[in-house]
Amino acid sequence: MAFDKKPLLHAVMGYFGRCSDHTRLRWGRVLGWLTPRLLRSRAHIVQVNLARCFPDRTQQERDALARRHFRLLAQSFVDRGLCWFGSRERILDTVELHGEQLLQDVMDQQRPILMFAPHFIALDAAATRLTLFLKESATLYTRQSDADVDEIVRLGRGRFNQVHLVSRHDGVRGLIRYLRKGIPVYYLPDMDFGRQGSAFIPFFGVPAATLLSAAQIAKAWGAVVVPVISRLDPDTGRYRVDVGPAVENFPGDDTPEAATARLNVLIENAVSQDPAQYYWVHRRFKTRPEGEAGFY
Repeated sequence: MAFDKKPLLHAVMGYFGRCSDHTRLRWGRVLGWLTPRLLRSRAHIVQVNLARCFPDRTQQERDALARRHFRLLAQSFVDRGLCWFGSRERILDTVELHGEQLLQDVMDQQRPILMFAPHFIALDAAATRLTLFLKESATLYTRQSDADVDEIVRLGRGRFNQVHLVSRHDGVRGLIRYLRKGIPVYYLPDMDFGRQGSAFIPFFGVPAATLLSAAQIAKAWGAVVVPVISRLDPDTGRYRVDVGPAVENFPGDDTPEAATARLNVLIENAVSQDPAQYYWVHRRFKTRPEGEAGFY
């Protein structure tokens, strides 16, 4: 008989959503210590990424960055319970949203909006907090391989107001359907999805396969690109989500490649403020130019 994981997953994530701040921070510390020891392949990916992006730092400095990264990563996992099962009031108290008027101003102009949200540790908390502010929004969604996990993630991400989860198989066409209706789209720009639709754009000086979609959508549909940068304080367990001013004159007369390079610089500047906050466990440099050996 197959084991039904759903009740256990609900129980664990629900517990994280209801437990005290002291308890969830304690779980974050424990899992932050365990994660790199249990997931050694991910720890290797983090070390490779940090070495490529910060070659001027010593190994000791990069090790300290990696430790802090896994502490933040673990806390963000625990806090998915808070986002998906915690009360509205507690989420509002834990996740601070700043600059939302900038987003409202663009909505008032009735222009298509791409909320440009790079992969920072606090990405899920930011998305949840924004769904509390926005009556309707849309985002790309990658179906989870485990059906029970997939159900929890889908219900968790869509629990407040109306959230349209667009299958990644539908790609940009699915997002454009909502952009044309004036629904803000939460767009994650910085994963490596291979060569199709991508170009090798420098990221911390390293050529990285980067989707050109943001520049192409902005050009074709007049979409405004509004940065959303999120951070977590691991000592207090509080999150800060900053909505920035729309990227000026984007893409302007730039080619899609040049415009995308501007966005990568924007991400680099945000990462440099606290590098451990970026999602270094993903293989950002998985796809390499022809003839170049893989990094991982």
